[in-house]
Amino acid sequence: MLAVAALGSGGVNAADPKPKDLQRVVDEAHARYKGLQEGKNADYIPILTKTPSELFGVVIATRDGKIYYAGDVDYKFSIQSVSKPFTAALVMKQQGPKVLDDKIGVEPTGLPFNSRLAIETYKDKRSVNPLVNAGAIAAVSLVQATSEQDRWNQILQNISDFAGSPVPLTVLEDVYESEYTTAFGNRAIANLLYNYERLYSDPEEAMRVYTRQCSIGVSARDLAIMGATLANGGVNPLTKKRVMNANDVPELLAVMATAGFYDESGEWMYTAGLPAKTGVGGGIVAVVPGRFAIAAFSPRLNEAGNSVRALNAIRDIAGELGVGVFGPNPK
Repeated sequence: MLAVAALGSGGVNAADPKPKDLQRVVDEAHARYKGLQEGKNADYIPILTKTPSELFGVVIATRDGKIYYAGDVDYKFSIQSVSKPFTAALVMKQQGPKVLDDKIGVEPTGLPFNSRLAIETYKDKRSVNPLVNAGAIAAVSLVQATSEQDRWNQILQNISDFAGSPVPLTVLEDVYESEYTTAFGNRAIANLLYNYERLYSDPEEAMRVYTRQCSIGVSARDLAIMGATLANGGVNPLTKKRVMNANDVPELLAVMATAGFYDESGEWMYTAGLPAKTGVGGGIVAVVPGRFAIAAFSPRLNEAGNSVRALNAIRDIAGELGVGVFGPNPK
């Protein structure tokens, strides 16, 4: 029995949509937003400007491993912030869910995802969360490891296990070099955390591993399987491997619901009703607990750093299928 429960008629007890309906809503959402030209590629990581802006893929992966897709679902892009909940899951697996609350925090900051002000404002509290940069760098530092290489190997294997990859996923080295050499803001964040005793390893080591984590290459299909693993209570639907403790999944989904869409998280939950995580590489994954995950990728971002095509497609699919965790959201 899953340790994940959802509220309302969109919850785990509702009848699952028929396969033809899942494929239909994916096809319709892809067709509806394929031509949308709003937004632009992220440019603060220089190489992300080179990702073809017309790429767009949409995927649903169910808890029993069935895949429904349309568009560019196998193109490899950098995972960026979509990696954050999965490294938080590794920390929870090693040390229990309380460690996130005690040593990082689980509160929405109300500030941009890369804010240094959040650390200074709340320096005496654990009032960031593992889905913004400060909390994510701290989460990397909390992974129990014997060395920097061991820390990295564990993080890479964990994300690969969530994706159901038979071999470890690979880092997009050009993205890593571009991001690491321009990561002045994140370097400041790591040092501020260390100054306030909220970082738990060497700051530069945490920066290197965190940046490498964000540079892992994934596809929309990979993200959908990662989300479906959460929907399936921590068991990968393809490999059947338990990747996360079932009892920890609700806490992680709660943080994704309140902070997964940067400073648009409230609006996202209000209109889509699903825990989700977004990244500036253009990927988004949303979880329907106990049932399936919806992922999408397109590099054009809005001002908050969220993929315009992907968020519209996922929101429409959630509305069409009536799967918001608090009940069906308006279409």
